[in-house]
Amino acid sequence: MRLLLAPVLVLMSLLPQAWAAPPVYFDWFEYSGRDAAFDAPLPAGHYRNPILAGFHADPSIVAANGRFYLVNSSFTYFPGIPVFESVDLVHWKQIGNVIDRPSQLDFDGLGVSRGIFAPAISYHDGMFYVVTTAVDSGGNFIATARDPAGPWSDPHWLPGIDGIDPSLFFDNDGTVYLLNNDVPPGPPRYEGHRAIWMQQIDLATFAPVGPRKVLIDGGVEPARNPIWIEGPHIYQRDGWYYLSDAEGGTGPQHSQVVLRSRDVWGPYVPYVGNPILTQRDLPADRPLPITNAGHADLVEGPDGSWWAVFLASRNYDTRHYNTGRETYLLPVQWRDGWPVILPANQAIPYVARAPSWMQGEASQAPSTGNFTERDEFDAPALGSGWLRVRIPRQPWADLRERPGALAVHPLAENLDTLRNPAFLGRRQQHLRFESSTAMTRPAAGVAAGLAAFQSETHWYFLGVRSLGGDRVAVFLEARDGSGVTRTLATRQATAATSLRLKIAGDEGRYAFAFDSGDGRGWQTLADDVDGTVLSTDRAGGFVGALLGPFARDERALRSK
Repeated sequence: MRLLLAPVLVLMSLLPQAWAAPPVYFDWFEYSGRDAAFDAPLPAGHYRNPILAGFHADPSIVAANGRFYLVNSSFTYFPGIPVFESVDLVHWKQIGNVIDRPSQLDFDGLGVSRGIFAPAISYHDGMFYVVTTAVDSGGNFIATARDPAGPWSDPHWLPGIDGIDPSLFFDNDGTVYLLNNDVPPGPPRYEGHRAIWMQQIDLATFAPVGPRKVLIDGGVEPARNPIWIEGPHIYQRDGWYYLSDAEGGTGPQHSQVVLRSRDVWGPYVPYVGNPILTQRDLPADRPLPITNAGHADLVEGPDGSWWAVFLASRNYDTRHYNTGRETYLLPVQWRDGWPVILPANQAIPYVARAPSWMQGEASQAPSTGNFTERDEFDAPALGSGWLRVRIPRQPWADLRERPGALAVHPLAENLDTLRNPAFLGRRQQHLRFESSTAMTRPAAGVAAGLAAFQSETHWYFLGVRSLGGDRVAVFLEARDGSGVTRTLATRQATAATSLRLKIAGDEGRYAFAFDSGDGRGWQTLADDVDGTVLSTDRAGGFVGALLGPFARDERALRSK
């Protein structure tokens, strides 16, 4: 068997084009969102929350050169660590990615919610720094750039520093410190017992200097066994060092707390009014709830006002959220020398007064609000909103092969792979949405269509297979965490050389439809399908749902 197989493998390697499945061409992709929370018109001088709708977790922000720059966690998606720019904290544009080259990292074998955790961005003496953790794929590292749009350096690894959620603090005397979350100095007393550590770091060599010290052990009220103290940042104001951290985990008990000290090494005294941000004490049955609030970072505006960006989620049916952890903005009020983001028992507003220096129209689409966005695939490169799952090993997505169309070359990997499938996804940003595309009829042995993807264990695939001639099978596959791929519906149809597919969602109910071009228009393949499969609380992890084209080479499977 081995003797027979080896020449075949050699022949395949010599003739990759002959073996490769023909591409599927997608003519356009359209996404439209219409949420009740975004229906109210914006009054003059106001903005809409979230400022980055859809999966944009763990925001970190810095002011530099008259602008603001923000980064988010990207986990195992590529390109990784998006970099956003704004002049007013309200209108954001993605200008690049810290991880934009396959050579920088490797996520193969990792679940979607591993990889890049909680990057923190800072700026000093003309250099931008992003420090973060590549969980299960290298550990803590720092990347640098003169231009935040890139290119960013390869990772400068920090092998002597364990833990997650690092950030840098530049003191007035030029000393640089690295803070992060790690295990406590002694045996953990309970599940979720963590500590915040700090150590000086030499950025010329990216090496730690001197002793590493615990600033917080457990949290602001150690006797109550607080869990998951993380996401630390230090700020200076009026002679005080303020240490702000997240507590309670990234679910419904999430919160933000603050402590202060006259000395950078402490001791740090907690604010008696902690937490300075949470939504955990509000009624669970409130309308249009925003939950999971925390993981904040603060920044000072040009008028001396302070602002906080943080993550939170928009739920339906109390606990489900398919849009993941999003980025929000609120002003910071200084009260008796302490920063407060939101007083106790107040709900995060969907509409808030904008910074004083905001200029022009308040529309924030397509970052947030209700909008329709269409990609005609006529640009020279893919838009920044498109993501791949893990690092691509080969260039399977092409805009040059057929101008005005996206060519997706099918790969053998299915959506349940721990490698890189031929799937391009854009974030689901609304509880109520439609996404659609027009695509060519796949070649024999290829399945292609639209996927709604939460993780390798939770997804839907609205696919098409050619049956010969002009006949096709339209089908709906699903994974719901059971470890088994199920076919929920299938239908044969006569199809033109191209056809359309559509996925629509209404909170926890999804519908899947097709138009084969036979004159009958849209036909429903499956309606009232359980959309909670794509909810973060059900699937686990830290990401939200993505929607987009997918193509799978099934010839090897059919030959078995």
